[in-house]
Amino acid sequence: MTEAKSDSFPRRDADGRVVALPDLLGVTLAGLVIGLAVLAVFDAGLSVVGAGRFGDANGWLAVILPVWLFAEEFRAWRIGPARIAVALVAAAVAIAAGLLGAGLTNGLPPLAAGGVGATVFSLVYALVWFHGVRWLAQRS
Repeated sequence: MTEAKSDSFPRRDADGRVVALPDLLGVTLAGLVIGLAVLAVFDAGLSVVGAGRFGDANGWLAVILPVWLFAEEFRAWRIGPARIAVALVAAAVAIAAGLLGAGLTNGLPPLAAGGVGATVFSLVYALVWFHGVRWLAQRS
């Protein structure tokens, strides 16, 4: 894997794959922060017009940008069925961890509890995907 451009973030190789775990985690966290901020503004706007209370929005919606990133990563890895297996395992582990995180914060408003779940899901998925797909690519 050779880097295509070193001045872009995240750094990607010639095939479009993120080359470093800190880059993948950084972009994932940035997407979560942006998603939560947009969701909070949207939720605040709805509460101002009387369409509910602030914090009632589902914080899991913050996962949209990280999932988009993961879909692009999936597309960039063209190692056949191995990437499907890694994506399924990563999704199963990440969903379980995210639900556990959201469940542990059940007393918080849905925006916060879902945000915790989305954060745990995204970070766990990124870790499992990054290491899993590289491990399988080396074996094939």
